[in-house]
Amino acid sequence: MRPIWKGAISFGLVTIPVQILNATRHEELKFRMLRKQDLSAINYKRVAEVDGKEVPWDDIVKGFEYEKGKFVVMEEKDFDKVELQGTDSIEILDFVDESGVNPIYFHKPYYIEPMKGGASAYALLRDVLADTEKIGIAKVVIRNRQHLAAVKANGSLLVLELMHFASEITPADTVKVPAVKETNERALGMARQLVAQMSAEWDPEKYSDDYATAVMKLIERKVEAGGKELPGAAKRHAPAPSNVIDLVEVLQKSLAESGGRSAPAANRVKRRSPVATKRGATKSGGKKRGTHKHAA
Repeated sequence: MRPIWKGAISFGLVTIPVQILNATRHEELKFRMLRKQDLSAINYKRVAEVDGKEVPWDDIVKGFEYEKGKFVVMEEKDFDKVELQGTDSIEILDFVDESGVNPIYFHKPYYIEPMKGGASAYALLRDVLADTEKIGIAKVVIRNRQHLAAVKANGSLLVLELMHFASEITPADTVKVPAVKETNERALGMARQLVAQMSAEWDPEKYSDDYATAVMKLIERKVEAGGKELPGAAKRHAPAPSNVIDLVEVLQKSLAESGGRSAPAANRVKRRSPVATKRGATKSGGKKRGTHKHAA
């Protein structure tokens, strides 16, 4: 796996040479735009707004519009002149309790790999973060952009998780949530029981993209049918919301169904997953380590 960044983590006077590797991969079904009459592929051209002429890549530059219709051109060498310290370092500014950080701030995880001479300091930082259940808040410049980031202990690894700056988060008070006068204690108790019955040990391999799988099956059927129209399936309607009157009844039915299909979490056989699997790192025997609770 090729690293996307090389530099060092620093906290206090400790410096750890590291490189950053992708921890996630984006998988989606890709569709091409086609002309309806003959299924000819559609290509997009780069054309100038003023005359509609196609522009080759060599004649394209980056411009920032500082006033309406007025641009300043920025070349690649200009970005090297940006007066910003720490472009090759992950400088930890603070250590904070991970539980105190709203998960909405976390964005995208990367694996941190120690480079030559950094293994001991890497292990020290990983272990102290796990023992204290804290994360290191840092800033890092990746691909000409500065990010807020968290350095986390994750099994045998350190993980760098990019974060949103406060200015990038839409204020929560813009979301309208109707006030509830009082909590229905009976419903709350039954809801707790339902959560307990449905509780399970986290296993990332248990979950998959059902929609993508169903779309692929549909594509295969259309290929077999020579592209002909397939019979439509019955349209599904979203269930009506549960109101206060029938909420207890709905919970009772949910408890009955859940109890019939799954045993309580305490009766399940626990399974262990290897550390840093392809889909997510987990804990591995022995001493308790910090886990990557908020990975995106």
